[in-house]
Amino acid sequence: MESLYAAGQWPAILVAVLLGASIGSFLNVVIVRLPKQLQQQWQRECAELNGQPVKELDRYNLAHPPSHCPQCQQAIAWYDNIPLLSYLMLSGRCRHCRESIPIVYWLVEVVLTLIAAFAAWQLGLGLTFAVVVTVASLLVVMTVIDSRHQLLPDQLTYCLLWTGLLWSLHDAASITPSQAIIGAAAGYLSLWSVYWVFKLLTGKEGLGYGDFKLLAAIGAFTGASLLPVTILASSLVGIVVGVIAMIKRGHSAPIPFGPFLIGGGLISFFWGEQLLHGYWQWLGYS
Repeated sequence: MESLYAAGQWPAILVAVLLGASIGSFLNVVIVRLPKQLQQQWQRECAELNGQPVKELDRYNLAHPPSHCPQCQQAIAWYDNIPLLSYLMLSGRCRHCRESIPIVYWLVEVVLTLIAAFAAWQLGLGLTFAVVVTVASLLVVMTVIDSRHQLLPDQLTYCLLWTGLLWSLHDAASITPSQAIIGAAAGYLSLWSVYWVFKLLTGKEGLGYGDFKLLAAIGAFTGASLLPVTILASSLVGIVVGVIAMIKRGHSAPIPFGPFLIGGGLISFFWGEQLLHGYWQWLGYS
């Protein structure tokens, strides 16, 4: 059965709101803990490769330790951890130490709730809804993590890639499996080529391998034909933001490219065909 509830039904929207808020709350855990998990893993691997003793660390994963304030280390009670509501009831501050809680945590919950509600309204609850929420969750997490740490974890980019490739098998997909595979390969190789040309010319690394994998995942959803739109849109926005940041700071500094790739990918997925058609018309090829 494609849909448990038809599109536009209020029960579906209500379920989606509750589900989106809960997923958003969980994503905040991933955003905070996954980079630290990876850092600990890399430290252990480096110590092993160098023949150094591996320091035993306290168990740290997505489930342990329980949620706590990063400032005062006090455990967060369940009634202070209700998605969407607790942040507002606490006025964005820890109940114990009154330190402010970054608003990004609340915004992640709001974004996922709105996306889930809109998807349920348009699609109902079913496989397509599940894919939309999954993709949205991955994109939100990668945007925040890359913005903070300049890191695109393989666990996220590969999950997005495989979701795109498998989704191409479904009748509702906008591209065929062969187009998705070619789009993924073209996405990876395009940035891989730019990376090596830039490195050979300057001796510096202008991109990270996570960016290659992210564009491969985007290509699995859009196909190869729309990759130029993705790259151009993300590059233009990245240049503008980079210039503004340089003026504000007074010096140049590395900026993560992942969020711009994600923005360009969304533009390409929703409006890429219209943009390409308008471009060819502007050139006189109607």
